[in-house]
Amino acid sequence: MSKIKVLIIDDSALIRQMLTKILNSVDDIEVVGTAADPYIAREKIKRFNPDVLTLDIEMPRMDGIAFLNNLMRLRPMPVVMISALTQHGAEITLQALEYGAVDFISKPQLDLAQTFETYSQEIIGKIRGAAKARLQSEPTTLKPKVLKVAPKYSADIIISHSPAKTKHHFKTTDKIIAIGASTGGTEAIKKLLIEMPPDSPGIVISQHIPATFSRSFALRMDQLSAMNVSEAVDGKVILPGYVYIAPGSHHLLVARDGARYICRLHEGNPVNRHRPSVDVLFRSVAQNVGPNAIGVILTGMGDDGAGGIKEMHEAGAITIAQDESTSVVWGMPGEAVKLGGIDYILPLPEIAGKLISFCFDPKNNSNVRGTTSTKSPPTAP
Repeated sequence: MSKIKVLIIDDSALIRQMLTKILNSVDDIEVVGTAADPYIAREKIKRFNPDVLTLDIEMPRMDGIAFLNNLMRLRPMPVVMISALTQHGAEITLQALEYGAVDFISKPQLDLAQTFETYSQEIIGKIRGAAKARLQSEPTTLKPKVLKVAPKYSADIIISHSPAKTKHHFKTTDKIIAIGASTGGTEAIKKLLIEMPPDSPGIVISQHIPATFSRSFALRMDQLSAMNVSEAVDGKVILPGYVYIAPGSHHLLVARDGARYICRLHEGNPVNRHRPSVDVLFRSVAQNVGPNAIGVILTGMGDDGAGGIKEMHEAGAITIAQDESTSVVWGMPGEAVKLGGIDYILPLPEIAGKLISFCFDPKNNSNVRGTTSTKSPPTAP
């Protein structure tokens, strides 16, 4: 397979050096050039024809957002943003994803060298994911890998697997919609939530995102959606008209408290190298919501969520996967389809309509509706 050619655009010499070291340490990626600002980058894009760009947000002469906007208009290509772990950095990064960036890498404020080395596998994975979103690789000579791979835990370390329960185990008919996503997921989730009516069943979301970014993401979704969107809080009752997004530092699970569903947060080890993990959320929904749930797996790199949504399917839930043509990376939904746990494979623009049909059409045995048509459903206990 030919190497993924990467151009690094960053005004920090240390960042350029660290990213070059990490990316050149694997056999399938090659840093073909670096640039300290977008003007230098423009000439090197013409010279090296890279497959993927990494792009810093704050740079001299032209900021990363302006450059990204021009790039996507004149020469669209996969871009991974380099973003500071700050509230402002999170807001700008979400804007970059709206403009067409594929993914982002978090840039810590302290101890850059050590932190970048620690997350080297994640950085490499994001570059590979970006390349798969647009380009194909060709054969090349292999070199030995030098990076250690962190252990990959399954959902068993957070919530044990149990057989699917029969329908009589579920005393309520209240519905829950569970959504999982990764690469490209912030935009996919936005497009889906914008279409959902304010009296939709409660929605729980696990999106692979750092802790600093999840709150900004929830706030942004709350501004755009007719539903009430917030980060999930441990013990919070899940109500119609509300969306609960997993904090980037915790797994989100759905539990039962009598006849009510509640959010549970767990600070355990990453599952499938992610926290929050989609598999953890989906398994908890399979066990505690069963046939009253609808599962949706959206665009994303890897296989997190594929096993969990199959468990939901086995428990009687309706399951939906985003199709390949509208996914930035058809990894997670593609793996779910391979496992055989998907009822419907749909383009992103059709998913909200299908959810609305299942939730509100009497022929689908759905009787859950909110009591208001505004963004103020009853306050949770």
